[in-house]
Amino acid sequence: MNRPLGIMLVDDQPQRAQMVGERLRAAGYNLLALLNSAEGLLFQVEKHRPDIVLIDIESPDRDILESLAVINRQAPTPVAMFSARGNADFITRAVESGVSAYMAEGLTADRVAPAIEIAMAQFRSYQQLRVSLERTQQQLDERKAIERAKGLLMAKKNLSEDDAHRALRNLAMNSNTTMRAMAEQIIHLFQPGN
Repeated sequence: MNRPLGIMLVDDQPQRAQMVGERLRAAGYNLLALLNSAEGLLFQVEKHRPDIVLIDIESPDRDILESLAVINRQAPTPVAMFSARGNADFITRAVESGVSAYMAEGLTADRVAPAIEIAMAQFRSYQQLRVSLERTQQQLDERKAIERAKGLLMAKKNLSEDDAHRALRNLAMNSNTTMRAMAEQIIHLFQPGN
């Protein structure tokens, strides 16, 4: 059986927060924390480890966006933000800070479930894209290091490109290391001053 989603609710309107919190519990969600401000948000996220953060603050400001950007880097977590502040510039900054779903209307009990689903789906999609981008960057960095090492071997040892590649591969195998690690050793070895 799946465990219920753990939710952190940040809402500066106590009555609305209470109503939404009750609705969340009734719908089977686990309300981990109910905060009346975004102060110390990173600490609270690290403490409670929610599956999603729901935020409805009357006047979200730059500080909350900075907190969300730090959370997005250090403890990526889906975030759904509800705000009557719907100007395009603020929405763009919110999404860049890590907001997975932005609802340009206030939080109501009826909007919670769809917002959670949207935020979770967007977050998963973004995380997959992030992982794919990191993997691609690693492969590109590996290829650059190998090509640079081959170029150094060609220049310093007067080898053809195929011979330099073979030599690099053999050195890596004989040292029981990856071609990238060996390439980095060769680059370091042949750097000026070494």
